[in-house]
Amino acid sequence: MSYHATNPELERVLEAQKRNATITSVIIALLVAALLGVIMAFILIATVTKSTPEIITFQAPSSTNEVVDRPEITNQVERKPSSPSSSMASVIVSNAASPVSVPKVDVDTPEPSLDFGDGDDFGAGWGSGGSGTGAAGGSGATFFEQSVKAEKICFVIDYSQSMTGRRIQLLKEELKKSVENLPESVQYQLIFFAGPAWVAGDRVEMAKDRKSAVVLHQDSELDWKSSGGAHNWDTRGRKMRPQWKPATKDNIQRSLSAIQSTPLVWGTAWEAPIEMALDMNPAPDVVFFMTDGSAGPDSEKIAKRMGHRAKRRGVVVNTIALMEPQVKGAMATLAQETGGAFSLVDQNGKSTVIVKPKEK
Repeated sequence: MSYHATNPELERVLEAQKRNATITSVIIALLVAALLGVIMAFILIATVTKSTPEIITFQAPSSTNEVVDRPEITNQVERKPSSPSSSMASVIVSNAASPVSVPKVDVDTPEPSLDFGDGDDFGAGWGSGGSGTGAAGGSGATFFEQSVKAEKICFVIDYSQSMTGRRIQLLKEELKKSVENLPESVQYQLIFFAGPAWVAGDRVEMAKDRKSAVVLHQDSELDWKSSGGAHNWDTRGRKMRPQWKPATKDNIQRSLSAIQSTPLVWGTAWEAPIEMALDMNPAPDVVFFMTDGSAGPDSEKIAKRMGHRAKRRGVVVNTIALMEPQVKGAMATLAQETGGAFSLVDQNGKSTVIVKPKEK
């Protein structure tokens, strides 16, 4: 059964309610549609939008080492002719010169002369040592397991007549290996010593009475005299100052030739060759000092004196005693004074660290 409204006013009310309900439904439908649209938009944006990371690389400019060629400058010292009675026994010490190329080269004009120190006597007591490492790890050089990081390295090496047999064999093997592996950025020099001292490639003529010698350096003759014994050697004339050599292939090859061909010379004096190294301009960063014997009863005094001087110049001296000389106390003193290392090397080439390098 249904009811029918006949009242016009009631019909108007019902019509208004119907209209309001329709409008409300439309508005709700529009709002729902808008909300769904917004949600879909966010989903699409999140799906489509991707951030691609930007990869940026940096490359440092490649550096090249500048090779500086230095003209050879020599000074000639006129030497008085020796009397016929003092006949000279010729000792050939290799003519290998040592050129050098490095990014930075300090040119030093040599002053032929010799103000070389004294000493006296070959060291005794060769035994066993051990393995050792040197001043600081780095790419500078390694010698008898002592590794250093430096730009200017001077090797001061004993070429006295006590360096025979296994000693000279070990020395040549280690020294050639060290020089061969020098990077091109390093400047270096080789100073050999016995009674007199000389730069690798020079020639030494020892008198038969062993009281004098002449070092033939380029076009100069440098006189050496001994006041007696194997250790009391000194120069006569101006002092020779070695020049730095860059570690070019040619220089390395000449140095290797000098190491191999240099003969042993009589006497053992420490002070002159160490002074020669310290007098280089600029001073070395590191000196490798290797010997198999003492410089006589004054070895300890010489070590302290040279140690103090090296310390003032900021030079580290690493010392190596080949087959345990009795003078290991003086060698340890020299290393300690300068913050360097001291190692004993036995006949098998094994090194033992006695003094560790000072940590910087």
